[in-house]
Amino acid sequence: MPDPQSESGAAPPRESGLNPRARRWVAGAALLALFLGALDALIIAAAMPSIVADLGGMHLFSWAYSAYMLARAVALPIAGKLGDLWSTRRLLSGAIILFMAASLAAGCVPNMALLITARVFQGIGAGAIFALVYAVLTDAAQPGRRAQALALASFVWGLASVSGPTLGGFLVAFFNWRWVFFINIPLGTLALWGIARYLVELREKKARPHLDLWGAATLSVTILALLSMFLMAGRTLPWLSLPVMGLMGITLLAGLEFIRAEKRAPEPILNPRFFQIRGFSTGNGAMFLSSFAVFSLFAYGPLYIQGTLGMTPVEVGWVLLALSLGWSVGSWAIGGIIDRLGHKRAALMGAGILTLGCGLTLTFHRFDGLAWCFAVFLLAGVGMGFVSLATLLIVQNSVDACDLGVVTASTQLARTLGGTVGVGVCGGVLMTRLQAALEASAGGSAVFPREEINALFHADTRAQLPADLLEPLQHALTQGLGSVFAGITTVSLLCFWACALLPAPSRTNRHGQGEEN
Repeated sequence: MPDPQSESGAAPPRESGLNPRARRWVAGAALLALFLGALDALIIAAAMPSIVADLGGMHLFSWAYSAYMLARAVALPIAGKLGDLWSTRRLLSGAIILFMAASLAAGCVPNMALLITARVFQGIGAGAIFALVYAVLTDAAQPGRRAQALALASFVWGLASVSGPTLGGFLVAFFNWRWVFFINIPLGTLALWGIARYLVELREKKARPHLDLWGAATLSVTILALLSMFLMAGRTLPWLSLPVMGLMGITLLAGLEFIRAEKRAPEPILNPRFFQIRGFSTGNGAMFLSSFAVFSLFAYGPLYIQGTLGMTPVEVGWVLLALSLGWSVGSWAIGGIIDRLGHKRAALMGAGILTLGCGLTLTFHRFDGLAWCFAVFLLAGVGMGFVSLATLLIVQNSVDACDLGVVTASTQLARTLGGTVGVGVCGGVLMTRLQAALEASAGGSAVFPREEINALFHADTRAQLPADLLEPLQHALTQGLGSVFAGITTVSLLCFWACALLPAPSRTNRHGQGEEN
């Protein structure tokens, strides 16, 4: 019989309060709800041209994405805390109902402004689903199989990444763009039935909980201002523009007020003492840094493949598929052995693989084949799969079971923040280096030619560019993206350093979780 306290800090066997049939239904329903929320961030991409053609509002269309993401980010920590205070079954059921109602509204809207409003409520529902599903999977997992249960969640993320654009294109082609949203209704109903029918409360909740409203408000403003700043800076607005600087000021002021509010709140949304726990702070730091690197690869890798190498959008899709599949397969593979290998060792191994994959992007100028790009992205994805699962388990193990919901949601928030900040910072690096390279090629007199750069990503217009213009444009883009890849590699090295600082669990606390050194 294996020792209940492994080097990885795996929890000793415990009864979850669910029979095997109920456990399967709860896990299946929770994963289906997670799939819907993850899918909705991607499935709309294929439908947006049809949506714009039908509703108009081309100048607003990017907010159909941004509104969903911002609302989801704000909902994550708040829903996670609520899950520690009140009935998880009722909260998750309510989140699914809100998501379905917003999906129905999105499918019926007559204009783009109302679509964006519906997407806000979809994002709130999805954020609550993400925060609660991971806690449900943790609670409902069979004794000793928590890592495998959480690995399934990562697999579902990968499945949504792969199937989202394809399913969206199918629905638009054979039905109507509104079915991109309507499809959530029957699938959501099935998930709702499974949760309402089989999920029971598996953790003790306080009889008279206190909700930290001021903390929730200041945290929401901080997240909204921070993410909005990185969504606009370097892309639609210069970094030193007045709106960006204003958002930076709001982020700092709201963040300071949030810290002050949490120190005096009886039930803080995100307890400041968590950041004094090495497992929590370094685990979330590693998640932030790995997400910075991987989501930046998602965003800027295709620019190199299509703009510099001249490959087709279909070939770009295959390379991005490697990143998604690597993430899913990596999580699935490490989930079966992580309790024997050890959480810290798994995180270090993943960070090493991620660093290797990111570092190999620096060889793209010498090895330009599609197969090489596919292999490099697959490697980075596998590393991310290892890191994301291992750090999630370490963060969960660093606190008592009564705080499981909020700390689990904190890892999802760290992932969102890391991805958004990474894409924003790398965008600024790319534009700066691109401008410098273009000016150098023209003897310092070039004006940034946006239209000509955009022509690199369209086969027809690219073919019409004269050789004396095409070559410097490609060279400038390669230099700019080389700086981005160097930055991503540096961040992945920082992720490896953060994983080296992760604690090794030393004993099991009274809640049956590994307590961190």
